[in-house]
Amino acid sequence: MTKPHIRFMFGLAISATLLGGCEQLGIPDPAKTEAQAEADGKAIGSACRHAGRAIEDCFTLNQAAQKAAVFAGWKEMNDYMVENKIVEIAPQLPPPLPPAEAKAAAKAKRAAEKAAAEAQKAHANSDADKDSHGDAEAEAATEPETPRKRRKPAE
Repeated sequence: MTKPHIRFMFGLAISATLLGGCEQLGIPDPAKTEAQAEADGKAIGSACRHAGRAIEDCFTLNQAAQKAAVFAGWKEMNDYMVENKIVEIAPQLPPPLPPAEAKAAAKAKRAAEKAAAEAQKAHANSDADKDSHGDAEAEAATEPETPRKRRKPAE
């Protein structure tokens, strides 16, 4: 009767060991995911407040973040900055364009690049036409002829 009991305990120990490593299998833990999202939102809110951004701008720029967490982080940083008399840091980069304006700017940039490429191509073609219709003797006089290297005959 002791052998089945030992086998049961051994099987239970092995299954507990295998199931304990579920994180290594890539199975997400909902509690950890929620805690990470909360921490990210607070960090985003704190950074926005420290940079002097309004809470509405922060919500607009970070739409994927949880609004409650962003607000909590913004409020905590506001209280901390007031308490310790910390001044806002001006952002070094300009704020990003709204999505509609960003698409329009990207489209205008592509059109300008395309026009520049076509102008360069047309300029190259006009130079090629000028060269093909020019005086061949004048061209030969401007470009010195370099002697060709000759291979040694195989012995």
